[in-house]
Amino acid sequence: MTLFNVYPLYDIEPVKAQGSYLWDKNGQEYLDLYGGHAVISIGHTHPVYVRRLTQQLKNIGFYSNSVKIPSQEELADKLGKISGLKDYYLFLVNSGAEANENALKLASFYNGRKKVIAFTKGFHGRTSAAVAVTDNPSIKAPLNFADHVQILPFNNVEAVKKAIDNETCAVIVEGIQGVGGIQVASDAFLKAIRTACDKTGAIFIHDSVQCGYGRSGKFFSFQYSGVKPDIISTAKGMGNGFPIGAILISPRFEAKHGMLGTTFGGNHLACTAANAVIDVIKKEKLVQNAAAVGDYFFENLKQFKGIKELRGKGLMIGIEFEQPVDPIRNSLLFDHKIFTGVAGKHTMRLLPSLALTTKEADIFLEALHKVLAKA
Repeated sequence: MTLFNVYPLYDIEPVKAQGSYLWDKNGQEYLDLYGGHAVISIGHTHPVYVRRLTQQLKNIGFYSNSVKIPSQEELADKLGKISGLKDYYLFLVNSGAEANENALKLASFYNGRKKVIAFTKGFHGRTSAAVAVTDNPSIKAPLNFADHVQILPFNNVEAVKKAIDNETCAVIVEGIQGVGGIQVASDAFLKAIRTACDKTGAIFIHDSVQCGYGRSGKFFSFQYSGVKPDIISTAKGMGNGFPIGAILISPRFEAKHGMLGTTFGGNHLACTAANAVIDVIKKEKLVQNAAAVGDYFFENLKQFKGIKELRGKGLMIGIEFEQPVDPIRNSLLFDHKIFTGVAGKHTMRLLPSLALTTKEADIFLEALHKVLAKA
């Protein structure tokens, strides 16, 4: 048997990681400014994280949601406090796609409707309901029907006001689009969605899978605008590499036994990982660090020639170049040993650990300056 070949791979095999660095099988060191798609939130192999998971594995690694798992309640309490959403409920799953799947399902249970509003360049996952609201026909199979979905222009307030009506089940939007090019939802746009949902009984779902968990410089990016969504999906940075996702559910919803379910979601190891992440974020003030180092990046990148636009917040940064991004990214990786990401033909994505230092930022800035000077 061989692997199903769906991923284009670099000929690099990481075997060790620490903080913001990776080492391949040949001992070559790399600076990681991509964090495996924004997953590494507190740094690779953080000692607190490793110690907690190791101890948990010695005790019990898994049992089903048919028994009490106290670390689930611990996580709900910690997440409520650090996010400022103490009155919300928590439902645990395994991934961002599964979080969005359950968010959409819960919204439909709540109001009995099925029409969903989503937005251009939005990405919400590859499972059935999640991919239906994703603006990318190339990843939709024929059975991923989307007759119930209306795609509106992102950040268009007037389109939102016209489209959301008494037949709308839910509106789903990323606070900062990741795959879509680090496009930031404006305050006016999010407020218009909140107002329209309040008027019509539609459910406001904020996809915080990539832009959540402190990455934006606030725990959730919608907190810049002052709105409160009805359901918040989150995942990537939640487990620092251990698969875990969740939806945070406003008090307006009422739970019923059997309404939602998952086999692996909220297992002992996943919750141990997520609790360790929150403890480290809080102790090391990583949300504040993301904001500060993000500002440092923006202040310095503004001085560069060849950059068409800078977008993002905190340590979710999009750099749109006047030229195609692939040669720049490849030079950074192979010549300067720095991992970055892309979002489209001209935009680079930076999604490093929230613990990234300004010294490590300087390594990237110096390398990028050299690459652009040769371009």
